[in-house]
Amino acid sequence: MTPVPAPPSSRAPYPAASAFDSDAPFARLPRLLRRLPDRELGMLPIIGALVLIWAVFGIINPAFLSAENLVNLTLQSAPTGVIALGVVLVLLAGQIDLSVGSVSGLAASVVAVTTVLWEWPIGLGIVLALSVGVVVGLTYGLLATRLGLPSFVLTLAGLMVLAGVQLRVLGSRGSINLPFESWLVDFAQQGFLSPAAAWSLVAAVIAVVAAVQLLERSRRARAELPRASLARVLLRVGGLAALLGGTVAYLGTARGIGYPVVLFLSLVAIVDVLLRRTRWGRSVRAVGGDRRSAMLAGVAVRRVTVSCFVACSTFAALGGVLAAGRLAAANQGTGGAETYLTAIAAAVIGGTSLFGGRGSAWSALTGVLVITSISSGLTLLNLDTASRYIVTGLVLVLALTADTLLRAPRSR
Repeated sequence: MTPVPAPPSSRAPYPAASAFDSDAPFARLPRLLRRLPDRELGMLPIIGALVLIWAVFGIINPAFLSAENLVNLTLQSAPTGVIALGVVLVLLAGQIDLSVGSVSGLAASVVAVTTVLWEWPIGLGIVLALSVGVVVGLTYGLLATRLGLPSFVLTLAGLMVLAGVQLRVLGSRGSINLPFESWLVDFAQQGFLSPAAAWSLVAAVIAVVAAVQLLERSRRARAELPRASLARVLLRVGGLAALLGGTVAYLGTARGIGYPVVLFLSLVAIVDVLLRRTRWGRSVRAVGGDRRSAMLAGVAVRRVTVSCFVACSTFAALGGVLAAGRLAAANQGTGGAETYLTAIAAAVIGGTSLFGGRGSAWSALTGVLVITSISSGLTLLNLDTASRYIVTGLVLVLALTADTLLRAPRSR
């Protein structure tokens, strides 16, 4: 029986690779990047930018990479980083909150007034300040979900209202100083882990990460799913151990790891677990990725959106409390325009999409490190605030451009 020849393919033959072809040798990087998980891909541009920034400032002024300056840099990053963490959550849900600066300023003012003028216990003042954040977030969430108000305009109005409330709370004084003997000021300024506590924490983190990685590998093996090799797991754990150990050892030559930094990193780790390992976290990404599809899939869209607004405002209030403790004061300028712009820029620079559904809790950490590093480096170079704004804006544009170009091949 004579075999029937295969019909000619309707596809045109592949042309030879050229310098303008996506199959050209130097253009293979986007194809390789497509194989990386979205979370890892989103971190690559910002980690590269952070390393470049540190290298440039370190060469220009070696004092930038000194242990003492890096300790100050981490302490400066913590309050803004906590606020940026809340912004990450609300952006993941496809919303935005422009009032985080005003919420933080109002919370700082509440703590100052209740503890200094009213002589309340500092713990009670902090609880009231955090409650303000919860109420504000709940109000935003209900108005946005029940009445369909756009979050951009809603929170812009909230920014102005809360700024006015802050002025009312401070009254004619305008500025209130917190006593240095307050434990909040001590926590934010002078509180540092002892060397034994720092190394114990590093050991605990490494042990937990190793156990989680091995358990995940074993679970996928039992389910006959693809899994990372044992060598790759050990390489990840070893790299983390080297990073954490080197950081603790180097910063330990100065004052070490501050309590606010530990709090910030703990919150980032907790939120990361919630986003990746819980139904709520998957719902947040689903709502931000495609709200209508999430609703058709049975996701409680309104409830998830409200929870993100509440979390965002609560983190903003906590950031304001930490800022008040670090500065040992609250005034009319606390939580001004620079605060919310920096927090939102940190979340976006860290890899969180403004369109929702894409990002990571670690975006707050990497993004705020970039912005704080720029501020610290330019300060050491004796450049003015205008230069810092210009450079930060350019870095934001570059981060968005890199993210867009690297993700473009995935959409094809």
